[in-house]
Amino acid sequence: MGLVHVEIAWRDQPGWSEACSDLVRRFPGLRLGAASVCTAAAVAAAARAGLGYAVSPVLDPDLQLDAERHGLTLVPGVMTPSEVHAARRLGCRLVKLFPAATLGLAHWARLRVPLGADLPFCIAAGGLAPEEVRSWLEAGVDAVTLGSRLSDDGALADLLRDLGT
Repeated sequence: MGLVHVEIAWRDQPGWSEACSDLVRRFPGLRLGAASVCTAAAVAAAARAGLGYAVSPVLDPDLQLDAERHGLTLVPGVMTPSEVHAARRLGCRLVKLFPAATLGLAHWARLRVPLGADLPFCIAAGGLAPEEVRSWLEAGVDAVTLGSRLSDDGALADLLRDLGT
């Protein structure tokens, strides 16, 4: 394990794509993506920046098509069984369970019963703390994202130690 993917919050402001392009050049070992992408303009900016993927808090078929046209993987946000089913029908191999903290640890596992075992790769996101990562992984999600709570003093070091990296 270790730090492999880093999401950069999308901002509709001059210079965002250029700043992200610079990060892509400076950190070739990281997979950099855009976070909180909800518009076609954000998808285009992420692609222009050379980011490897984008993540959205919503499932929007038109946005998925925009990302595909730009050659960008877009990970949609899902919460309900209907959204997970729609994401599968759109061909999404990855989804963002959002907001995970609100839904609870058992939510994803409970979706397997009515929807079947062939669920997409699930990334739990939204309101999670570093000390919760192991519990979420044990509960059946495939990955966990951390946001503002990762900036707490020592949170990243504690997480890496807990995961044995």
